[in-house]
Amino acid sequence: MKRGFLLVLSLFFMFSLSAQKKTLHDFTVKTIDGKDFSLSTLKGKKVLVVNVASKCGLTPQYTELEQLYRTYKDRNFVIIGFPANNFMGQEPGSNEEIAAFCSLNYGVTFPMMAKISVKGEEQAPLYRWLTEKTENGKENAPVQWNFQKFMIDTDGQWVGFATPKESPLCNKITDWIEKE
Repeated sequence: MKRGFLLVLSLFFMFSLSAQKKTLHDFTVKTIDGKDFSLSTLKGKKVLVVNVASKCGLTPQYTELEQLYRTYKDRNFVIIGFPANNFMGQEPGSNEEIAAFCSLNYGVTFPMMAKISVKGEEQAPLYRWLTEKTENGKENAPVQWNFQKFMIDTDGQWVGFATPKESPLCNKITDWIEKE
């Protein structure tokens, strides 16, 4: 009986450690133009992952996201936008329409990925990792709305998040980027 308990305890710790060892760099996603993009190519960069939408009251945050990206992109920082239609149908467009909207209306130059689901039964694996403590080893952070921002360190570890209404230029994010 003692041996069985130790086996179960060992398996539990192994599972816990493996969940914590998964990083952003373990995922491959699709770019907005349909190409595979290994997030391992971002090793050594701080990454801000944001779920975005074109028809949301927070859509003007694209301006601040682009400003943040242009300010820090040469300092090992990148923003990755993930269009999602999970909140009141506020991202109804195709990947092509979304790309055109972002370029024409906001001059977006940071990487945009293909449209995904950020919650629910069809939640993308990356967003499962971003939102569940059992996956990221740090904290549960369900996506509350469009423009929730997740901060990932240079090793691909989950650091924290900023709520949808927090500006991309808030001190929480800029201080994190500037911190060595």
